[in-house]
Formats: sequence, structure tokens, C-alpha cells
Amino acid sequence: MNTYKFAFSFAALGLLIALYLAFTGAFAQAGPFFIAFFVALAIGFRGYEALRGFSYTVVIFASVTTALYYPDYFVEVNGFKLSGLITPLIQLIMFGMGTSMSAEDFVGVVKMPKGVFIGVVSHFLIMPLLGFTLANLSGLPPEIAAGIILIGCSPNGMASNVISYLAKANLALSITITAISTTISPFVTPFLMKLLAGAFVQIDALHMMWDIIKMVILPIGAGLLFNKFLSGKSKWLDEAMPLVSMFGIAFIIVVITAAGRTNLLTIGPVLIGLVLIHNLCGYLLGYSSARLFKMDERDCRTIAIEVGMQNGGLASGIANQMGKMATVGLAPAIFGPLMNITGSILASWWHRKAKDETSSTIPADEYTTH
Repeated sequence: MNTYKFAFSFAALGLLIALYLAFTGAFAQAGPFFIAFFVALAIGFRGYEALRGFSYTVVIFASVTTALYYPDYFVEVNGFKLSGLITPLIQLIMFGMGTSMSAEDFVGVVKMPKGVFIGVVSHFLIMPLLGFTLANLSGLPPEIAAGIILIGCSPNGMASNVISYLAKANLALSITITAISTTISPFVTPFLMKLLAGAFVQIDALHMMWDIIKMVILPIGAGLLFNKFLSGKSKWLDEAMPLVSMFGIAFIIVVITAAGRTNLLTIGPVLIGLVLIHNLCGYLLGYSSARLFKMDERDCRTIAIEVGMQNGGLASGIANQMGKMATVGLAPAIFGPLMNITGSILASWWHRKAKDETSSTIPADEYTTH
């Protein structure tokens, strides 16, 4: 039995023990076994090409489970509040995003003006209005409901580019929409939050604008300069940045989960359901908006992904700067892992569909062996 199959067996055993303990009332003792289940499952997924993309998300679930069972370890260390690391980590992640971008990413506005315009407008119209509608219907406490609006008002992140690539969508269009929506987010996000979330929580739009500039524009600008003048000269840094980004996002989610544990245990299932609806409706309405303007299939897929996927890390950073990480920050923390799962499933389906369509267009004699 190889390592990956053993990991699956170990995961199954851990889950069985955890469920047994949970159903017999020993829920507190089930924690280590739930954590072991997710860790072993993540290792098992690494051994299979079709499942490998889910490995990181499962690690996130392991981290979240750890934070729920042992929150005290992730709130503060020797008097230092770990939430103080969120903003620097967001800046580091945005710097990493900048190092993977160049001026060419913005040239797409000239090359594909229709697609970029539809993508950016759809993104900042559909997701904020969906978030506002769900927040009003949710019946959740105002600050937690405001988090649903916040994730809707945020720009999209680099994850959407990866999913667009896997889905055989228009990667160049995806990268350009991400670049433009991120660049204008310091102005659009505070305005939308003031307009839509002002009734739920106090919003200081100017303060939020400066926070986003500090967390997004300045680090991305530094990353763009690094990419132009130093890319390839520090190979270790080029290779390290994706890993740093993944660790940073995982750490942010864990800290927010630990801080908001009490709220999550009471309204967790409802919030997860609302966030999932938000995400899935984003895909559907994004695709429909592109179809409405008679865009081709690849561009429709791109718009769907760009609308449905948000920058959860940035939204978490904004919530932290507002001083409401344990309430406003919960929806963004949940949205990130969920969108990676739904996005990967959607990308796999579209990828297979593209393969099938390609195969069906090949003449029959192409299959014959000469």
C-alpha cells in the first residue's frame, strides 16, 4: 500500500472515530480525530491528479477545525494579539500578486475593452447587490450580515486566474479584469460599503479607502517594480511567494475563526449556506450577463469566474482594520475556502466539456490508425 492510499485509510479511520465520539456526546474529545482526518485526506489528495487541487482547501479545513477546538492558541501569544499580523500578511500577499503581474496585464483593456468593461461592471454590480439582498434576508446580527456585503464589494483575487486557466476560459481577459478591479477597489469598495452596508455597521469611507490603498495599491506597485527590475534575479523569492501567499491566507482564516468562534458555533450553518448561495449565484449571474451581451463561450466562463470569486483575504483585512474581525470578518473567512471548492469543481466540469467538444469536432478518420 503506497503512502497516499495509506493516508486515505488513516483519514477514514480518523473520521469514523471522530463521528463515533461526536454521536456519543464526547464532542470535545473528537477534535484531534477530525483534525487528523483532514490532514490525512489532504495528503491522500496529493497522490491523484484530479484531486490534487483540493489539497490546499482541505488543509484550510484542518486549520479551521484546529482553531475551533483550540482557539486560545490563535488569539494571542505572550500578550501579542495575532490579529496584528493580518494587515502585514495581506500586504505581503498583494506584493506577491504584484510580482506575478506586469504592464501587459493592463494592456488588455485596449485589446478586449468590451470583455473587460462587462467583467468589471458585472463584478461590482452583481456581487454587492447579491450580498445586500442576502444580508437583508438573513436575520443575522447586523455586523455579521455586513460581512456578507463586504465580501460582495471586494475585488477578485488571483485565485480566479488559476480557475480560469483550469476551466479553459480566456486567461488574458481574466488577468486583466482582476488587475483593473483590484486597482479601482480603493475607490469602489468603500463607496459601495457606505451605500449598501451603512445601515448595518458604521462605515468610514475615507478611512477604508486609505486602508485599501495601504493593503493593495502600494504593495502591488512595489511588486510590479520588483517584477520589472528584479524578476528572475532572486529565483528563491519567485518560488517562495506562492507558498507565502497560501500560508498567509490560511493563517488569516485561522485567526479570524478563533476570534469569531462563539459566533460561528451559533450561526455557522446559516452563514455557510448564505455564503454558498452568494458564490454560486455569482457564477450563474456572471455567466448570464456575458451571454446577454453575446460574448463567446470562453469569455462567458471567464466573466462567470471573475464575478463569482472574490478576494477574501483583502475583505478580511478590511474587517480587521474596522476592528470587527470576529463579526464582519466571518463571511470573508468562510467565502475563501468555499469558493476554491466550487471554483475547482466548475473548472473541472468546463475542462471536461471543452475536451468533449474538441473530440466531437475531430473527423472520424482522425481516429483511425494508419
